[in-house]
Amino acid sequence: MKILFLGDVVGRAGRAAVTERLPKLREDWRLDFVVVNGENASNGMGLSGEHAKLLLEAGADVVTLGDHAFDQKDMLTFIEGEKRIIRPINFAKQAPGRGAALFEDRRGRKVLVAQILGQVFMKRAFDDPFSAADDTLRRLAGQAQAVLIDFHCEATSEKMGMGHFCDGRASLVVGTHTHVPTGDAQILPGGTAFLSDAGMCGDYNSVIGMEKAEPLRRFVTGMSKTRFQPAKGEATLSGVYVETDDRTGKATRIEMVRQGGRLQQSGPAL
Repeated sequence: MKILFLGDVVGRAGRAAVTERLPKLREDWRLDFVVVNGENASNGMGLSGEHAKLLLEAGADVVTLGDHAFDQKDMLTFIEGEKRIIRPINFAKQAPGRGAALFEDRRGRKVLVAQILGQVFMKRAFDDPFSAADDTLRRLAGQAQAVLIDFHCEATSEKMGMGHFCDGRASLVVGTHTHVPTGDAQILPGGTAFLSDAGMCGDYNSVIGMEKAEPLRRFVTGMSKTRFQPAKGEATLSGVYVETDDRTGKATRIEMVRQGGRLQQSGPAL
């Protein structure tokens, strides 16, 4: 199975990168399944129903969220009707929506997608991510030809820990949230593809996707003047491409993806 995962979509520039580039990538790379993290797609904070529709229409099979899952209030109701949107599985128990589900690719093969929030350096403590991952894999992984986990957290050590914890049980464990792409794409000994962070689909002439002036003011003076605003320059489409074995669910190939914008171009040579 050929799978593409795209990192956090940030603002209008990130949405444009996905809507303009993803349809062609689906065709050129003959992608079977696409997951997009959309939790910063609406003005850099959360995802609205309108913008969720744009990402799905562009070719995303599933859209994941994160700690900003419900910053856009209409998502509280939209997620109940749109089953292709996944919020973190260890979010508040009263939260609407679901954190893991089985989907089908275009050939009818089952794909398990789950999103989990980390604990280290996060603003508030969420339920234990490792227990959540273990429970989900025990219940659902046996029904899928591929298993993808979006681990949304700050610390690279926690992300690496999750990768090894799921090694041999997931096809891909990929980190999101920091908006900074890492260079450690690898297949772990048990056959799980791993990347500490997929980066963002956003303007890299920025501070993690935001216009530079206000973050710099806060760093230099310790004072805020206005809200963060997403940078509006050309966005880089960032993510990871993985191929899996249908029989075992294990990864056979992993490649980092960079398209457009400021970062060096990369992607699978097909």
